[in-house]
Amino acid sequence: MLGRLSHTRLLRFAGLFTWAVVSVPLLYSWVLPLLGGDEPPTLRPMAWPGWLAYAAFGVSYAWLTRDMGQRRRNAADLVLLLVLTLAAIGVSYYSQSGLGSVLLMVAACVLPWLLPLAFGVAWLVLSQLAVVPVFVSGLDFPLLEAVMQSVLYAGFSGFVFVTSLVARQQAQAREEQRRLNAELRATRALLAESARINERTRISRELHDLLGHHLTALSLNLEVAGHLADGRAREHVQQAHTLARLLLTDVREAVSQLREGGTIDLGAALRPLAENVPALEIHMDIAEPLTLDDPERAHVLLRCTQEIITNAVRHAGARNLWISVRREDGRIGLEARDDGQGASAVIPGNGLRGMRERLAQHGGGLAVDAHPGAGFHLRLWLPVAGTTPASLQGAPA
Repeated sequence: MLGRLSHTRLLRFAGLFTWAVVSVPLLYSWVLPLLGGDEPPTLRPMAWPGWLAYAAFGVSYAWLTRDMGQRRRNAADLVLLLVLTLAAIGVSYYSQSGLGSVLLMVAACVLPWLLPLAFGVAWLVLSQLAVVPVFVSGLDFPLLEAVMQSVLYAGFSGFVFVTSLVARQQAQAREEQRRLNAELRATRALLAESARINERTRISRELHDLLGHHLTALSLNLEVAGHLADGRAREHVQQAHTLARLLLTDVREAVSQLREGGTIDLGAALRPLAENVPALEIHMDIAEPLTLDDPERAHVLLRCTQEIITNAVRHAGARNLWISVRREDGRIGLEARDDGQGASAVIPGNGLRGMRERLAQHGGGLAVDAHPGAGFHLRLWLPVAGTTPASLQGAPA
């Protein structure tokens, strides 16, 4: 069971379990006087605002950790982090205990996912020090002891913080490994297709250059022999001449078939890129059959598709990505759109500039359209032949 859970989900469930356990002493201090027992000397019943803060902590924590590591942080997450911290401090204030510091230890596990390292450490320490007045007024600790108590909880929170930081780094490493594996499978498929094409081309050349040359020479010699021979010998020579011409025709057909069959299956090369991408559902729509004769152009389309997926995961904040690939009018057209946050203006980075440069080297182009809240819409095209067709002249850039 535990082996099927990721470490981020384990962190989430561990935090929710700790939050639930904190309610045990709170309920005990509240229920015991109702049953006729004495009020616990170290914990007073918590008023309803404290229970409201306790519930707010649980809801905020559950929401913040629902897809930890699989989505981009936003302003709402930072607001919830503030609510989470204030709710934990509120539990300590209304219960006049250090239970809020325990909840702050739970909150420490989300800090590496939402804040830069320096800000996360500062947030952790300051939130624990904010409980010092509770230790002084509620538990009658001297100021120095209260600060020491908060620093002790901060040390425990630091351990949770580092554990969560390691989990985040592992999640990033695993995602990078998945991306590299997908690229490797796609590149391997492309190399296999290229090797198959090169071998078919080599065989066709050998058949054409060797067998074709010798069969042509044989046919010419048999034709001369047919003019020189008489009687039954001439009939056999003519039959051999006819067989040589038929064999030469068969060799030419075999060479043509080998050359025509030497194309790359573009769909088989692109589909591995869409496998097992976390937090992104990729919908591939690739026309069948979709083939290319030039391995270099297929490699350009492979790298462009890879860059589109990477941008959707890292920058777009999208949950769905639709990719459509078609062949029409002597070119390969690829259209991609996502349901991410979009942008008011497209500022090309290294990825988009690299795509434009790759496509331009082979007569292709790229167009990007984006609007706030409407995701990104990208169109690219690449001629299938070495020269740019006339239909591409004046295409949008």
